[in-house]
Amino acid sequence: MASACMIIQRSITTSCVCHGKRNFRKFLLYNKRGTKKFKEQQAIKPHPQIPIDRRGVRLTGYYLGEKWVEVPEMIPEIIVPSLEGFNLKPYVAYHISEVQQSEFTPKDLFDAVYSKKITDDFRNKKLAEDGSPLNPSDNEKLTAEEAKLLAGKTGCDLFGD
Repeated sequence: MASACMIIQRSITTSCVCHGKRNFRKFLLYNKRGTKKFKEQQAIKPHPQIPIDRRGVRLTGYYLGEKWVEVPEMIPEIIVPSLEGFNLKPYVAYHISEVQQSEFTPKDLFDAVYSKKITDDFRNKKLAEDGSPLNPSDNEKLTAEEAKLLAGKTGCDLFGD
């Protein structure tokens, strides 16, 4: 008499379900991999699901059916400037004298931005009795909040006057 129970057996597998024994996507066959016959077939008519590794080189055209169409705009054009009459040498010496530069302080910043205008206004008697300028520049007209916003903008040191 046959038993109605089913015996369940466990088995161990070392590959995942989507890359099983019959799934050849796991074994990528790029340009230098595969048999000689496979490489010849890929050269004549490449298989659409097997990618051709181009090693980072971009194509200069496209396939229209089986015909290759070259696009002149896709060919890289290298523009090199003429260096005739160029006086600098291509070598930069590493044995140079050491440059000593002091720390840039708020006083240095004030001297670089405002001191010339203040001294010119003082010499030309263009200051009011309280010391404020009679014809202030655009930077002097700013409030503290506006100056802080302008200083926080990206590239404010590059595109200023």
